[in-house]
Amino acid sequence: MKTTEHIETLAAEGRLLADAADGAGLGAPVPTCPDWRVRDLLRHTAMVRTWAAALVREGRASYMPDAGEPELDGPELSAHFRACHRHLVEALGSAPQDLECWTFLPAPSPLAFWSRRQAHETTIHRVDAESARGGALSPISAAHALDGVDELLLGMHTRPRSRVRTESPRTLRVRATDTGTVWTVRLSAEPLSTVREEAPGPGGDADCELSGPVATLYLALWNRLPLTDLAVTGDEELGRLWRDNSAITWS
Repeated sequence: MKTTEHIETLAAEGRLLADAADGAGLGAPVPTCPDWRVRDLLRHTAMVRTWAAALVREGRASYMPDAGEPELDGPELSAHFRACHRHLVEALGSAPQDLECWTFLPAPSPLAFWSRRQAHETTIHRVDAESARGGALSPISAAHALDGVDELLLGMHTRPRSRVRTESPRTLRVRATDTGTVWTVRLSAEPLSTVREEAPGPGGDADCELSGPVATLYLALWNRLPLTDLAVTGDEELGRLWRDNSAITWS
């Protein structure tokens, strides 16, 4: 996806998140994040927006700690989130193509990285807000979901901090049934490695395969839908390993 598409997605997903949070109410529990109420979700996402916007606007060359979550509540918190979201979208939309600032994954450019990362950050937390509100989840395009699985399997979990590891080498295959895309994930005591293929033939070397529509894969791999929403073949223990160890945390 193009950087402009990521920024457009970010803008739309943030509006959906805010609307769902208002519909749920700040005191509503967030089923996909059991320790949170909606107010916790908005405080966290407002903080992340402020932090990311500052990195981009100031062109910070090294990591900058966040300023902490706001202590707001009620209508002030909802308005604060919307303002922080708007400022992030504006910061990315007005940033130069040759922006230089700190990032934590390989990317074509810092602007491409932050536009992509914040688009997916917002989508996942929009799903959290909609799960708190109840009712159907807003749809996710196949292109955005594909990119999100890429970011997770080819980026986020290749970092040393990933806890998705096995004592002996194992192979997990992730298959998008609607696009034909397959990710082959090699697990070991080291951070995982992943190869993406388009419409490969059946493979026999995987210990476990998770398959389903790409939007379902995206949310299940982010632990926003249960693995039971996917078809699981082979060693189900690898599926449980992912569920229990793949959470991406802020600190």
